[in-house]
Amino acid sequence: MGKSLIGNNVRKLRFNHNEMTQQQLADQVGVTRQTIVTIEKGNYSPSLELAFRIARVFGLPLEDVFFLEDHQ
Repeated sequence: MGKSLIGNNVRKLRFNHNEMTQQQLADQVGVTRQTIVTIEKGNYSPSLELAFRIARVFGLPLEDVFFLEDHQ
């Protein structure tokens, strides 16, 4: 079984959501802009709580924002 990583659509969703900035999203979910940067780049998987807060900002279910990527 390969390693699984959490992928996301955060960057795309921000731009489709009135071109929201990373800072605006960070302010709405209570983290730093740098945290949003690292999530978008796939370098950091957010806690479940943070993932739900991000999904709520976009009015989407969690699985429309984050998804599992299998790597062999």
